Amino acid sequence: TERDILAAQKSPAEYLDIPMERTRNFSIIAHIDHGKSTLADRLLEITGSIPKGGRKQYLDRLPVERARGITVKAQSVSLLHEENGEKYLLNLIDTPGHADFSFEVSRSLAACEGA
Repeated sequence: TERDILAAQKSPAEYLDIPMERTRNFSIIAHIDHGKSTLADRLLEITGSIPKGGRKQYLDRLPVERARGITVKAQSVSLLHEENGEKYLLNLIDTPGHADFSFEVSRSLAACEGA
């Protein structure tokens, strides 16, 4: 539930303690209906940001996105992930796949430093 997700949120200090060399900025980019939001959901689950098997397309917040099952507006989220005893900060952007929203994808690439 939303209440469980809010209760499990990390403190801002945990995010700020991650050094730049363990920070990753990335965007999920692909054509429409190729699983971008599904991949974002799995990353949220793997990092413990949301419970497994929760709501589908978690980052799609607009009513039109929920109703049509498409991403219209790029959404970003910061995730903490621990690997081999070290914490990493993953800054993820889930982007739309439809060509009509290519401006959102362009802005996402700029935010990821062209990666």
